Amino acid sequence: MRSRGRLCHATFGMKHSTWRQLVLLFFVAFLLRLAAGAVWQSRLDGRFAMGDSESYWQLAQTIVEGRTYVYGEQRARVFRTPGYPLLLAPIFLVADDGPTAVYLARAEAALFGALAVLAVWWIALLLFDRRAAWIAALSTAFYPGAIVLSVLVLSEAPFCPLMLLQLGLCILAWNAETVRRRAGWGFAAGLAGGAATLMRPSWLLFTPLAAGILLLLQRCNNSWRLTASGSRENAWPHFPQRILIAFNMILGLAVAMAPWWIRNAKLTGRFVPTTIQVGASLYDGLNPSADGSSNMAFVERFIAEQRLKDDPGEAPSVEFERRLDIRMRDEALAWTKANSGRAARLAGKKFLRMWNIWPNERSFSAWPARLAVFFTYTPLLFFAIIGACRTFRRGWPYILCWLPAVYLTALHVVFVSSIRYREPAMLALLALAAGEIGYWVSGLGSRR
Repeated sequence: MRSRGRLCHATFGMKHSTWRQLVLLFFVAFLLRLAAGAVWQSRLDGRFAMGDSESYWQLAQTIVEGRTYVYGEQRARVFRTPGYPLLLAPIFLVADDGPTAVYLARAEAALFGALAVLAVWWIALLLFDRRAAWIAALSTAFYPGAIVLSVLVLSEAPFCPLMLLQLGLCILAWNAETVRRRAGWGFAAGLAGGAATLMRPSWLLFTPLAAGILLLLQRCNNSWRLTASGSRENAWPHFPQRILIAFNMILGLAVAMAPWWIRNAKLTGRFVPTTIQVGASLYDGLNPSADGSSNMAFVERFIAEQRLKDDPGEAPSVEFERRLDIRMRDEALAWTKANSGRAARLAGKKFLRMWNIWPNERSFSAWPARLAVFFTYTPLLFFAIIGACRTFRRGWPYILCWLPAVYLTALHVVFVSSIRYREPAMLALLALAAGEIGYWVSGLGSRR
């Protein structure tokens, strides 16, 4: 009963004024993102700025029209996970394939961006207090990187609130006082992780990583939680309880991913965890002309070469899709092995691209854009790093806030890199930054 009371106290036992303030903040964040999306769309020559958006768009149309889930002239069947196309699909039930549909897609992205603001508020509240929660929410609402993710028609928009939901559910599993609740919250966290993976396939290994770290943690008396009365108590679960949480997280992930896994197994005759695009993504990041950015122009060359190697008259098939992916993967690994020094330098360059203090792309390199990124991103990252150091020994919930940054960085020093890929991790770091800012403000107030 105490766990339920604490949960209600932390999230639901709020004054009506707090709910009204949250609703107001939600609409402010939504309208800000909606306006940014309209401005962005008005400056585009076409309907999208990135090729990935077009692929999601076409796959969403295949779902609505009841056609086979394939993409492109090669009729790739395991090209994209279905999460984001499924979210885009209802748009085509109310609008044709035109400007109205594009604006609705941007409005949908703005909605998910506003939900991410509430999710950051929730995580900061679970980890710290209401002051930190509001600092986190306000920072997220006006943080340029978060706004940009809510403007583009890309899977990051729905991925971010799902990622934050997974982190919050993990915190609830850690704080729960009964075995049943630990198992339930852990399973729910795994389901959220699976849903996030269906949006962004690169997220697949995060849940096993988080579960592994949970099992490896050593007990520390600095881990605490708030009770319903507002007092603190130790919250470090015993090892069998941590095993239970970790197991249910993996189980929840498997349940969420199972329909996609079964579908892929029927098509290919083998286990395909996400998509048959790992080879192309790997070669994009590791090839003789790689500079850390993405340039998929090589795909057509590989397709032509693979067709010459196979039967030129062979119709597009899943088997051809798989052989093509293996070819690109093997060439990327061969190049890396033969050029290990250059690959290492390239990894360093990708790291700098991802965590740069201003945009890498020339189209966003005007000084107003640079200064806007620098004066918002740099201070928040500073406070997040200090907060991560200060809270490290409090346990798994605080580690979870900076773990996405480590995980995504490790991925993108191998694959292509951009500041776009750090922004989901920054949302989790904002909770830590808010806790640290609140700590400083509290200290300043007490000294005064």
